[in-house]
Amino acid sequence: MHSLEKEAHRLDAEDPARRHLFHVPPAEGGRYPEVAYLAGNSLGLQPRATRDELLADLAAWSRLGVEGHLEAERPWLPYHELLTGPAARLVGARTAETVVMNSLTVNLHLLMVSFYRPAGERTRIVIEDSAFPSDSYAVRSQARFHGLDPDAAVVRLTPRPGEDTLRTEDVTAFLAAEGHTVALLLLGGVNYLTGELMDIPAITAAGRAAGAVVGWDLAHAAGNVPLALHDWDVDFAAWCSYKYLNSGPGALAGVFVHERHLGDPSRPRFEGWWSTEATTRFEMTPVSRPPATVEAWQISNPPIFAMGPVRTSLELFDSVGMPALRERSLRLTGWLERLLDEVTADRPLTVVTPRDPARRGCQLSVRIGTGSANELTKRLRHEHGVIADAREPDIVRFAPVPLYSTYHDCWRVADALAATVSEVRP
Repeated sequence: MHSLEKEAHRLDAEDPARRHLFHVPPAEGGRYPEVAYLAGNSLGLQPRATRDELLADLAAWSRLGVEGHLEAERPWLPYHELLTGPAARLVGARTAETVVMNSLTVNLHLLMVSFYRPAGERTRIVIEDSAFPSDSYAVRSQARFHGLDPDAAVVRLTPRPGEDTLRTEDVTAFLAAEGHTVALLLLGGVNYLTGELMDIPAITAAGRAAGAVVGWDLAHAAGNVPLALHDWDVDFAAWCSYKYLNSGPGALAGVFVHERHLGDPSRPRFEGWWSTEATTRFEMTPVSRPPATVEAWQISNPPIFAMGPVRTSLELFDSVGMPALRERSLRLTGWLERLLDEVTADRPLTVVTPRDPARRGCQLSVRIGTGSANELTKRLRHEHGVIADAREPDIVRFAPVPLYSTYHDCWRVADALAATVSEVRP
């Protein structure tokens, strides 16, 4: 592995990360001062700019009090608008279609109030069997809210026997055969467990052709892969910003609603103070006048100190651009795959993420044949300074994030796995 370590250093010199823009935690084990951090698919690292930007917003509060709503350097009243443009560009949307608010599952519920409208035989919600648990809980509770049996109303699509990921043709075939019963298709753009990137445009087209509403959970896709939600004709989408978007634990989430649904008075929505036109907000009238934008789905005034880290991160993505990040992601993830191929060849380890780079983001998920995923990640961290992410019972997820991960980080992962997992002897 040592010749490969030299190659990793050479690759880092030729294709450097923007690691200097982030705080990298110190290592608790191993030979290196900093961790090899490959858990950005669970929580991204803190940008160095975040602290000063957040302190500046706090200083405005201490200096101006309530007058900060209009007089702060970044006035609080329209603060959320600072995030709209970068967020829209990140997901391939128009500004009228994009807003940052709430948390991911709260946003999914607010969107399902509007877009899950079961009627007649069209009552089912389709998700993937390996959907993130919060999505499963959300759709089941929505079915119950409408008086339906969630075991009958929620359809969970499973891979073919012996396979780990869904095939696009199986999803579209189901929609062709059963689409007349589907009210809502809600899949993860990148599957949290396997790292599979779904064919969002093809599946969206099939769902809409079947007469279903098509929504996407982009928690593992936003900031990971290029998106074009408007052009792909997606009905709605939501995403969090604490993973690849590096905005801090529990950070505010994003929402997309296609412009064809905007300004439709027949579309049911929950409303609050921020759901009305900004120009009429302080008239204090009892009836809202929602704008013909996605901001009609807002309810409460934005939490400024929670918005600041999201704004800082989105500006970073805006300056680098998803095309450049995707290109580096393909190179970096391909390098990790090459290293893992050597390690897994004679060990009870299997990469379950699709090998086709077009069918994945920057995450590679490894199934371990023996032992506990949690115990393995603990050993990787404390013995080798490698931070990865466990999903019990047997999946360890490695995410070489193109903004801050290095080729040497990837080498450290492979070297640590080789040292930690015993070879299988004939």
